[in-house]
Amino acid sequence: MNQQVPPIVVMGVSGSGKTTIGQLLADRLEHEFIDGDSLHPKANKEKMAAGQALDDADREPWLELIGTKLAESNQRQAPPVIACSALKRSYRDLIRRLAPATVFIHLAGGPNLIRDRMTARSHEYMPASLLDSQLATLEVPDPDEPVLSADIADSPEEIVSQLATKLTSPNAPRAAH
Repeated sequence: MNQQVPPIVVMGVSGSGKTTIGQLLADRLEHEFIDGDSLHPKANKEKMAAGQALDDADREPWLELIGTKLAESNQRQAPPVIACSALKRSYRDLIRRLAPATVFIHLAGGPNLIRDRMTARSHEYMPASLLDSQLATLEVPDPDEPVLSADIADSPEEIVSQLATKLTSPNAPRAAH
């Protein structure tokens, strides 16, 4: 299904399913998947592993790297799908400054469901104790942003099917250039 779709960032708080949905969506679209967590510098990973939330200064170089990877994809036939929390409008704006065609997929769900998921999994450096700081930081995308939302209460297969249909439709959200 190698459809022409824009670069995609699957966003949301930790535990919302960014990696799972991002990988499944990339597979469905026959695009590359990049887990944004793998792009964090060592200092960020160590800070989070110690239970400390990242601040904007910590995140900026990481977000720039993500935006650069998306921008480099402009030369490719199939741009990547990247999992990245992108919790604030300013973070999404930074990514869009570097890769203006990027569309965001916001994985949204209730805090109890997300907390249950986080406590049921093992993550290298993102403890469940940081969920409250992520929820406090989250700025739900505004209507003027190129975004699709998905309810994480649905199964991953349902979410990916819905997203793939929306992304490949003529009415798919597109970023203003």
